[in-house]
Amino acid sequence: MVMSDGDLRTAARALADDTDGGLRRILVRDLVLHCEIGAFRHERGVRQRVRVNLDLAARDEGAPLGDDLRNVVCYDEIVGGIRRLVEAGHVKLVETMAERIAEMCLADARVRIVRVRVEKLDLYPDIDSVGIEIERINPLP
Repeated sequence: MVMSDGDLRTAARALADDTDGGLRRILVRDLVLHCEIGAFRHERGVRQRVRVNLDLAARDEGAPLGDDLRNVVCYDEIVGGIRRLVEAGHVKLVETMAERIAEMCLADARVRIVRVRVEKLDLYPDIDSVGIEIERINPLP
């Protein structure tokens, strides 16, 4: 389900109301990777720079964290998962990459909402980037 910023904020508030402690935001900003991506023949076998940004809203149970990594959604695991997805082989569409990243993040039931932006950085000499941004809501209870 694609939502506007206002719809996403409304959904986040509703999800926060359904959790004891609210939501915790996990951010990954400006992760730049080299990957094989593109639908055109000249993009096959060529690694291109892409930038990935994530904003995850995870259920915060309100329980003490105990300074224990197991009690939070770990951004290091998320970044590692993105790296593995990129290394898995050629992807034609940035949309496909964004969907795969969102699916990976939503596999953790604590993650309620994910916003993923994937941008190709070197496609046009006069444009900083082109890409896609998606928002997905976890259907898990």
